[in-house]
Amino acid sequence: MLYAILCYNDEDVVGAWTKEEDEAVMARLHVVQKRLAVEGRLGPVARLLPTTAATTLRKGGEEPLVIDGPFAETKEQLLGFYMIECPSLEAALDVARELAEANPGMGSYEIRPVALFFPKGVPS
Repeated sequence: MLYAILCYNDEDVVGAWTKEEDEAVMARLHVVQKRLAVEGRLGPVARLLPTTAATTLRKGGEEPLVIDGPFAETKEQLLGFYMIECPSLEAALDVARELAEANPGMGSYEIRPVALFFPKGVPS
């Protein structure tokens, strides 16, 4: 089963890290990523730019409304994600626990099973 691990944290806290602090966290995360890659279980990994760089298309009216920012009513923002192959939810939770240990502090990891719309590529 393919799982997405969505990484949430307070982007103001993460954005305030020094270059050295950020590099240290990335090095610890790289240990987990490298192991998953060697095992053939690591899919795409992305670190998102801050929400100040986001644009939202909000639907619900006659015409969709395009607005700056995500306008999420939360103290945590989605900062990135992992796509991993795991045999079970418990195995995906184990990976999330490793990521949490490598990246200390507040935040959360949301684990979701992924259904591929086009597992063999987009049809032509």
